Amino acid sequence: MESNWTALLVATACCTGVSVLFLKLLTSRKVQKKIQRAKLRRDISIQKAENAVQQFREKNTGTDVEPILSLSLPELTKKLKEGSLSPDTVLHAYMGKAVEVNRKLNCATEFLLESCEQLPEVETHREGLLYGVPVSIKENLGYKGHDSSCGVICKLEQPAAVDSVVVQVLKRQGAIPFVKTNVPQGMLNYDCSNPIFGQTLNPHNHQKTSGGSSGGEGALIGGGGSILGVGTDIGGSIRIPASFCGICGFKPTANRLSKRGAGSCARGQKSVSSSLGPLARDVDSLALCMKALLCEDMFSLDPTVPPIPFNEQEYLSSRPLRIGYYEDDGYQLPSPSMRRALWEIKELLERAGHTLVSFTPPKMDYVMDQLLIKGVLADGGTTLLSNLKEGPTDPCLQPQTVTYNLPHMIKKIISFLLRPIYPRMAMAIGSTCGVSSVSDLWRQHTQVEEYCYHFIAEWRKRELDVLLSPMLGPAFNFRYCGKLTCALNFTMLYNLLDFPAGAVPVSTVTAEDEEELKNYKGNFRDLWDRFFKKAVTGCQGLPVAVQCIALPWKDELCLRFMKEVEQLVREHRNK
Repeated sequence: MESNWTALLVATACCTGVSVLFLKLLTSRKVQKKIQRAKLRRDISIQKAENAVQQFREKNTGTDVEPILSLSLPELTKKLKEGSLSPDTVLHAYMGKAVEVNRKLNCATEFLLESCEQLPEVETHREGLLYGVPVSIKENLGYKGHDSSCGVICKLEQPAAVDSVVVQVLKRQGAIPFVKTNVPQGMLNYDCSNPIFGQTLNPHNHQKTSGGSSGGEGALIGGGGSILGVGTDIGGSIRIPASFCGICGFKPTANRLSKRGAGSCARGQKSVSSSLGPLARDVDSLALCMKALLCEDMFSLDPTVPPIPFNEQEYLSSRPLRIGYYEDDGYQLPSPSMRRALWEIKELLERAGHTLVSFTPPKMDYVMDQLLIKGVLADGGTTLLSNLKEGPTDPCLQPQTVTYNLPHMIKKIISFLLRPIYPRMAMAIGSTCGVSSVSDLWRQHTQVEEYCYHFIAEWRKRELDVLLSPMLGPAFNFRYCGKLTCALNFTMLYNLLDFPAGAVPVSTVTAEDEEELKNYKGNFRDLWDRFFKKAVTGCQGLPVAVQCIALPWKDELCLRFMKEVEQLVREHRNK
């Protein structure tokens, strides 16, 4: 009798094992088919875009697109308004260039063929500030009839029922959204790769990442395939791709532009603010985009957005500024090229008559561990991980998810054991446990609030108008972004504070920078410092940026400061 029961148990266990394996195989096949369908939709859209461009060129054989592609956004809008260029011509010029750039960089997830159908409707918006301008949009921004997958498989085949608010406003201002661009899986990473659409490459060096999470935008604009793009930023997701790809990117105060209709894999997180903002080749283009979006349509479509129009007078002001600056906040030491760029810009600003004042962000180790990591991962990473269950985890994200998947007790033990050797890493691993209760979450929110007040008090004490800081760069080698969340100290601080901030390219990596990098040790001389050195090795000739920051709701002042930096660099080069 006992042997019969044993045989039955063994048979049951075998059947259960076979069933589990069968279900896994079935799920895997379903996932692969889902990915294949998404890739097929992308490939069909690319082919249709190519066909549309070819047909246009056959009908308009005398059209030279290069002069069109070389125009700045203000120049382009002027020609469109006066009628010397038509929206049809400009759209097909950029669509053709975007197809070409995508072929090299893998930065587009889908071409929006509705853009061609939108052309007759564009004529009803001739008074719009972006009349006839083709605009690229980050993949997570809702566009009716198309996915906003955020790079995760579980969000595929759930097309948006309506356009996101920002897309609606762009259309009402006469703009033509024509392509969606790639993002990293889950969008809580500053690389740009996912299991659906693959890795996006840097336009200046195909062995480097374009940055993220608005990495497709950075690559497409940096490669010349778009004149204006819209992305989102929760830790540097606009500014990092801008820096890596040699363009300008602006993160406004969080609620200055509506985020309604923007997808996320961390919805509900409140400690660190996400912003929606523009990327472009120059600062005037960013300002024009902000001016266009800050209109009655934005305020009526989303009444939660404060009805504050663009302050043109602030943007065009030329008064001397009192500028705070810092090279090193004591956490992740900047690369040699980052430090050099900051000192060069400081000198140019002083020569131009501005006052530069030393300023160091307070308590950055506390900020990184207790406010940033613990805040974004207050749930221990559960929400992000739940979005990754369907399908494989991308290699760019794996270093992060390995830690998130560990039981809290194991994280605490690892943190305790590492503390004597690598204290910074130990604290960060412990912080990924998140909060333990609702009261702990409230305490964490209180700490964020108190830190913001403390930071502003230090700012006021020095009577600053704006702040100049290093900007993360140059572009990383592949597979390092997920290993170096510590390097987000340069950008994520200003999401926590909800200060407007922007990246402006000012230089390129020199042979001297590369030589100095060989002696880089970092502030902690730990594993992360060694990884950072490897991440930015072999970057000679790549763009380097600085970061410009202002107080909340002083977005126009931040843009004015960015414009000042851009202009001084241009004048210096032309001497």
